[in-house]
Parts: sequence; structure tokens; C-alpha cells
Amino acid sequence: MSNNPTQKKEWHDVDTAQKALVDTSLKSLFDEDSKRFETHSISFEGILFDYSKHLIDHTALRALIKLAEACDVEGWRAKLLTGEKINTTEDRAVLHTALRDPKDRGIVVDGEEVYPFVEKTLRQMQAFDKDIASGAWRGFTGKKIQTIVNIGIGGSHLGPNLVVDALTPYKRPSIQTHFVANIDGADLNSVLEQIDPETTLFLVASKTFTTQETMENARAARAWMIEKLGSENCVTRHFVALSTNEEAVKAFGIDPDHMFAFKDWVGGRYSLWSAIGLSIVLSIGFDNFKKLLDGAHAADKHFRTAELGDNIPVLMALLGIWYRNFWKAGSHAVLPYAENLNLLPLYLQQLDMESNGKRVDREGEAVTYDTAPVIFGQPGTNGQHAFYQMLHQGTDIVPCDFIGIIRPDHTLKKHHQLLLNNLVAQSQALMLGRTLKEANNNPHRVFPGGRPSSTFLLNKLDPYTLGILLAFYEHKIFVQGVIWNINSYDQFGVELGKELAQKLEKGENTELDGSSQGLLDRIKKQSSS
Repeated sequence: MSNNPTQKKEWHDVDTAQKALVDTSLKSLFDEDSKRFETHSISFEGILFDYSKHLIDHTALRALIKLAEACDVEGWRAKLLTGEKINTTEDRAVLHTALRDPKDRGIVVDGEEVYPFVEKTLRQMQAFDKDIASGAWRGFTGKKIQTIVNIGIGGSHLGPNLVVDALTPYKRPSIQTHFVANIDGADLNSVLEQIDPETTLFLVASKTFTTQETMENARAARAWMIEKLGSENCVTRHFVALSTNEEAVKAFGIDPDHMFAFKDWVGGRYSLWSAIGLSIVLSIGFDNFKKLLDGAHAADKHFRTAELGDNIPVLMALLGIWYRNFWKAGSHAVLPYAENLNLLPLYLQQLDMESNGKRVDREGEAVTYDTAPVIFGQPGTNGQHAFYQMLHQGTDIVPCDFIGIIRPDHTLKKHHQLLLNNLVAQSQALMLGRTLKEANNNPHRVFPGGRPSSTFLLNKLDPYTLGILLAFYEHKIFVQGVIWNINSYDQFGVELGKELAQKLEKGENTELDGSSQGLLDRIKKQSSS
């Protein structure tokens, strides 16, 4: 049987279900079913997932679940959670879920049991957190550490940065945290201008300790620290490594005892739960980091045990398939109505588009169907004054995820009520629209409506609930990859541009096209003038 999902009977059944709904309005689905909200929402551990505002009926939903079964989502789920090497192009297991499982389930990868390593790393992170918080670890001149600077890029940057920002109310007042990723020197320079070398600790986050952007920034930070403190011996007290390359770490001047390791079965964009999360630990404390892991583990358990039709990440994935492949929606908006989740759209952009932005399937054959949509978004209500015009009246249908927090961590109650009113009103406006008659025959004020959205309502944005939310999105992306028959865990698309940039750096790229040569000539001329 072909692994191409479009060749399956179940795919054609979904297509038939979609065609039956083309002329159906979202409003009519509510008119026909007074209990639609109750039957199309799920509560889980302080989170409500409402998917009632979608262009979908029971027939279509059943067809999508049958498609998931036909694509063996349950079998692939078991492979993921038990450590089979489902990242076949790199011959690796995918076990970020093991990082947040408090019990030893006997998973073995390449002859090594997973959980002892996970527990050892967690103990190392906990002990280091205690040393930083108590002042047992001090800088080269004897001063207590007050500033953490995480140097990474991609998954070694976005995940930790998102979590630290999201959990601002839980941050230690005695620790300031900065993140540096861009090779643009302005990024690092802006941080160096704000910090005191005597009280700063740099975390260099690179699995191989060779990532170009990360290591260039790290070397510059190292030179700055030595210049300020007057001795190379300062490096061992002001730098630690989140890496697996002990020799490169030692060559940099970092004591191997100050290296926090992780395994190759932890992908970069899934690594905030690993040693890469040390910046999170030092910012909010190990106990809160553990609650983050516990929340993600609760989501893992739900994903593993809930029936497909009651499984939140599975439903998220099926709705994504529904719009991407059967309604031809090329983008998806993530709209957190929470300023502390400002980085969530950017984080999910990488998580989704780097995982599922693939043009060949697991067998290396070109796919004949669409894969990852473009992910974008901005916090409400800012986004309402930016791109919501297109969401409401544009020619494309853009499915949306609204995310709201019921109980805020501030005392400005009127602000928060206005914020949540806007969240509810925007999803309602997208669904209902406004007719020409309601617009007093002014076509410019007509809203077509029928624009679909999901809403997540979190009782509170705390470490546990954030862990659940992020894990739900991870599993959504996995399920979509299974149905599309692609490997969600490699990222070869990032290689070519980096290789060409390295050739330019070494002067090895001698056969350039006219445009590239002209651009380099212009850069050289203007740089020397």
C-alpha cells in the first residue's frame, strides 16, 4: 500500500466531506446545534480548547479521524514515545518526551538506557542553580552572579527565550537574563553595553560547539571578558557550555565539569526541556523548571492515552490538515492575547516550518500535496492594528489560534477585561462576518465571515500550564508529519546557504552568478571607502 496519503480511500472521503461543506456557513452550524460549543471543546488541566468555530461537521471530523488511523498515527506515536529511530534520514530516535518523564520506562537507545542520563543532567542543573542562587558560585573577582547571557541560535535560543519571557512573573529579581543569537554584531554589542563583566555568566549553547553564529558571538564575548577582567583565567568562572563536544569546550577554556550535555535524540527546536533550558532554570529556579517539565509530561500522557477524537493535539493536527490540504489555506495565524507570549508565534514558526516544511517524503519521493503552512502572528491587541484587516476581508482564508489567559499576573483588571473582550469579539467577527444589508449597502464594510479559529483559554499562565501548551503544539506537528509521510525531525534546508556563506568567508566561491558577484563588489567598495 502506498504511503502517499492522497492515494488512500480515507483521503478521498475527507475531500468529499469538504465539498459537502463548501456552501455551509459557520453560523448555520451553530444554529443547527445548540450544544456545538459543549461537543466541540475539551478541558484539560486548566486549559480549555474550543474548536467549535471551525468549518467542520461530524461527518468531516469522522473522516479526518479515519485518515489519521489509515496513516497509522497511533503506531507512529508508539514509535516516537518508545525511542524508535523515526528520524530515519539521520538514524536518530526522537525523545524530547523522555526529558520530562519522571518515571523510568526502560527506554534504551544504542544500548544505553535513557533515564539515568536524563536524571543525572537534571541533578547537575539543579545543583548549579543552587550554587548560582546562593552565591557559592562567584565570578573571577569574587562577586556574585547577577546576569545570565545565553548565546545560541535557533532552538538553542527561541525556546528558552520564549519561556523566560512568558514566565516573567516567576523570574528571580536577583538575576537578569539576556539572549544573543544574531550574527549581526549589534545584537551582542547591545547586551555587552548593559552588563557588568564581574557579575555576568555566559551560557554557550551549541551541541557541536561549532555553530558559526553562536561561536563567533561566544569568541567575541570571551575576548570582551578577558579585556575587562585582565586575565584568560576569568573564562572558567564566567562561561559554561551546553554542548556535547568536550574537546572543543576545553579548547575554548571552559572546564568540562561546567559542560551540560544532551544527546543527539534531542532535536534543537525540541531542546528547551534539556540542558539547553539552563537559562530557564537560572531565571525562574529549578523548581519552576520542573513544573514546566511536569506540565509537558501531562500533555504527553494525554497525547498517548486519549482517543483520537478526544485528543487535543491530534484534533489540532487534523484541523491543520483539513485547511492546508482541503481548503488550500497557505498560512496559519497564532494570536496570543498575552504580552508575555510575545515570542510564541516566532517560536511556533520555527517549530512548525522547520519540522514540516518538506518537499520530499520519508522515501525521498517528491510530495504531490501541500505540507507546512506559513506560521505568523503577533500578540493581541497589537495585531488587530496590523494584519487583522487581511484576516477579516482578505481573499485568503487564514485559520487562527487565539490564546487567552483568564487570570493575569497583574492588578490592572480593566485592561485585562478589555483584552479578553477583544479576543472573544475577534473570533466572533471572523466567524459571523457582516452582510451587505448589515453594512447599510456599503460593500467596503462587508465581512464575508466563515473564517475559522480555535481558542485556548488558560486559567493562568504558569510553568505547568505553559509546559502543556508547548507540548500540545509539538505533538500537533508530529501528527501532521505522520499524515504527510514526511520526516519532521531533520532540517537539511538550512544547510546550503550556510555552506555557501562559509565558502565566501574562505574565498573559495569563485564561480559566482552576476548578481551575487555584483553585490559582493558593492559591499567591498563601500566598506573600504
